[in-house]
Amino acid sequence: MQQALIGLILLAPMAATMGVQVVNFRMAFFADAISHSAFAGVALGLIFSINPHWSMLIFGVMVGITIMMVQRKSNLSSDTVIGVFFSAVVAFGLAVVSRDRNVARDLQRFLYGDILTIGDETITSLIALFIIIMLFQAWGYNHMLYIGFNPLLAQVHKVRVAIYQYCFAALLSLVVIFAVWAVGVLLVTALLVVPAATARNLARSAGSMFWWSLIVSLSSAITGLIISAQDWANTATGATIILVASGWFTVSLLVTRRRSIRSN
Repeated sequence: MQQALIGLILLAPMAATMGVQVVNFRMAFFADAISHSAFAGVALGLIFSINPHWSMLIFGVMVGITIMMVQRKSNLSSDTVIGVFFSAVVAFGLAVVSRDRNVARDLQRFLYGDILTIGDETITSLIALFIIIMLFQAWGYNHMLYIGFNPLLAQVHKVRVAIYQYCFAALLSLVVIFAVWAVGVLLVTALLVVPAATARNLARSAGSMFWWSLIVSLSSAITGLIISAQDWANTATGATIILVASGWFTVSLLVTRRRSIRSN
């Protein structure tokens, strides 16, 4: 329980900050593609006797950077490129898994996630990733906002768009894969998108959206973990966290509606 709490306190701010840019860049589908690549990464790790956590991380980052590279060099829309990769990694994962029934059974824990099994090695990795992402956000948050608004205009003003986009794709892929361990493949996109969407409803500026996303993500993670551990609840931790975050989103809709009525 203590390890799970530490893991969530590290993971939630990372998902919140990267989630703001996922919403601004309209990249929720990208996160879905990376999370589903986890199946293929885990399957390859189990078949070749490599730690599945490492094979999943390496495969996820490779898929994320490849999507960004093809997206930048192709005339196709982002959704089309991501859709092609999404289909390819899911098909590849299913093809690999279908060859070995034992592998299929092991994959179930990645489908639903289990933050309670998090170990010291993962906590250390999360601390390192947390520091890197916070440095990246401190260095490039405003530039990322600029790129999200208009990449061509950002390039004209000497913002190194390609470097920011590749760094963002690699870091987002790492956050998504770590989030898969916590909440599972099915809910990982919600962990990124729901706090950021709630923050957009509540915030009055781009800066306050960042802080609202942090508040919603952290409070949802801690509250969800505590509720799921109660005897009367006894629910999956990942699902409970997302339900609490969805409650926040409902409240944000009511706040937005009230502001709209007042302004009229």
